[in-house]
Amino acid sequence: MANIQKVTSFIKENRGEYIELLQKMVRQPSKAGDESGIQDIMEKRLREKGFEVDRWELDYEALSNDKYFCASRSDFHGSENVVGVLKGAGGGRSLILNGHVDVVPEGERDQWTDDPFSGEIHGSHLYGRGSTDMKGGNLSALLAVEAIQAVGITLKGDIIFQSVVEEESGGSGTLAAIDRGYTADAALIPEPTNMRIFPKQQGSMWFKVHIYGKSAHGGTRYEGVSAIEKVQPVLHAILELEKERNEPLQSPLYEGNPIPVPINVGKIEGGTWPSSVPDQVTLEGRMGVIPGEDLNEAKKQIEKRLAILADENAWFAESPVKVEWFGARWLPGEIAEDHPFLQALVEAYQSNKREEPVQKASPWGTDGGLLTEVGGVPSVVFGPGETSVAHYPNEYINMDYVFETAEIIAQAIMDWCGVDE
Repeated sequence: MANIQKVTSFIKENRGEYIELLQKMVRQPSKAGDESGIQDIMEKRLREKGFEVDRWELDYEALSNDKYFCASRSDFHGSENVVGVLKGAGGGRSLILNGHVDVVPEGERDQWTDDPFSGEIHGSHLYGRGSTDMKGGNLSALLAVEAIQAVGITLKGDIIFQSVVEEESGGSGTLAAIDRGYTADAALIPEPTNMRIFPKQQGSMWFKVHIYGKSAHGGTRYEGVSAIEKVQPVLHAILELEKERNEPLQSPLYEGNPIPVPINVGKIEGGTWPSSVPDQVTLEGRMGVIPGEDLNEAKKQIEKRLAILADENAWFAESPVKVEWFGARWLPGEIAEDHPFLQALVEAYQSNKREEPVQKASPWGTDGGLLTEVGGVPSVVFGPGETSVAHYPNEYINMDYVFETAEIIAQAIMDWCGVDE
């Protein structure tokens, strides 16, 4: 108890310094390919605190040979990972603190009250792209470790602080860290969860459905077959599959979520000329993957369901739809309910907040899937960010939550890694 009291006092006394550090981080517009500025900050900070630091540019060719690789770019020029290892005294369990520094584009400037990378503070909220997703969470994790160091506590287990790129495009940064050998006994990812604990994270995959028709002149459209008119039965089949996949999901972690693992169609494109019957339509969408589910098995479900259309409609028998998988992909992840690191985090939350934490299944993918499934590292997602404003104009984070989260993470670290007395 004395240790956490010292850590908490340090966090409270140094609040101003860490607010300024987060402002400095947010003011780096670290979109894909432009992360060097924020990684300069992270590397310098980790070196100053005694971490062994490894910084490297992602190797596109090497990563592209990994079956779990996906990316929206053709190279990773300018995108570097920074990993710092703080060696423990020995005899304890190791922990990864994993956070991405890449941010999504800011969108239309006129939708923002302040500059998107201002780091302006209004009340308890700090504003700017990346503040919630997820530089505020990264600061919480960093502060937790720095507070432990500052008050003279030595951990038994190692801390591996991973400042990674490319999460927003499929997780190549974390995949590169795993391939480089950075694993541990457990991992915490401080993504924006509103201080809820996510033991499960759904995965997702992008898909295209190609629907075919028969072209004809618009004046004699009855001689053709409109691919646009064939969209409706395809959408109906997709929604029916979504319902079938979600009905068995009865875990309390899904309570209150009407569709725990959705299948979303986000784009429809077809036709070439107003006076022609359209002979092709393409749907693009995102298929949620259930925690514990194999990606290939999920693919087979939608492919099989759309193949059945040939039995229900003569046209689809003649011109079956085709499913194509492309673009981004996130692996699902989960940690056992009785895993000791999850229990350590829950107990730290209870001690700090004097209440039970809310535990939910994540409605989106994180790098936790890669850490769990590829790296063999059981992972939990827990952070201070506001889920509802991630990727939105006027993104912000509540600084009170940043510091509360740091206190909770610090206690969980000490319980998990052990303290050298």
